[in-house]
Amino acid sequence: MLAAGNFKVLIACEESQTVCKAFRALGIETYSCDLQEQSGGHPEWHIKGDAVKEAYTGKYEMMIAHPPCTYMSKAGARWMYLTAGNLDEKRFEKAMEAKDIFLKLLNAPVKHIAVENPVPLKVIGLPQYSQVIQPYEYGHEYSKKTLLWLKNLPLLKPTDIIKNYKPYLPSNTGGKKRKQRYNQGITKNAKERSKTFEGIAKAMATQWLIACC
Repeated sequence: MLAAGNFKVLIACEESQTVCKAFRALGIETYSCDLQEQSGGHPEWHIKGDAVKEAYTGKYEMMIAHPPCTYMSKAGARWMYLTAGNLDEKRFEKAMEAKDIFLKLLNAPVKHIAVENPVPLKVIGLPQYSQVIQPYEYGHEYSKKTLLWLKNLPLLKPTDIIKNYKPYLPSNTGGKKRKQRYNQGITKNAKERSKTFEGIAKAMATQWLIACC
């Protein structure tokens, strides 16, 4: 039994409430926070507002953050450059705004922090990540390379490794016209692509709470 006491957890930039519900299932007071309304069915656990502002309130002992990655992700490399070596300045400016949010969350006054994002473009200059995880390490039949930046938290340990898996995200879709290798993935929109897998959420809740409570 976890001696949680007043241990409170913030899931920043989450509207799906997947991670929030994993912590709640263990009896921990946890809140999702996002500019969007929650879609996980528990509005009483959701704070609609600025996640960075909420992270600096001093209310939380742990935070797991999923900051916006659209303009920082390596998957968007072909849109970052107008020509080889020539940056799209408007897109780069938006990437720097996203980086600012990322760093504010990573450096928030919270004792235990995990920030999750896909592989970033090198030009963005994010700090070195702590760990790479995959859904197929946590009971899902998909690959989706995800990076974790950790503060006062142990590395996640795989819980159920699936050997036969398929890509979750599309890649090199423009290569179809050039008769190159590509895949469509299985996701239909950005909201699906950003949602945390339940197996990973459960691992975060169980492993990190044991380490911290």
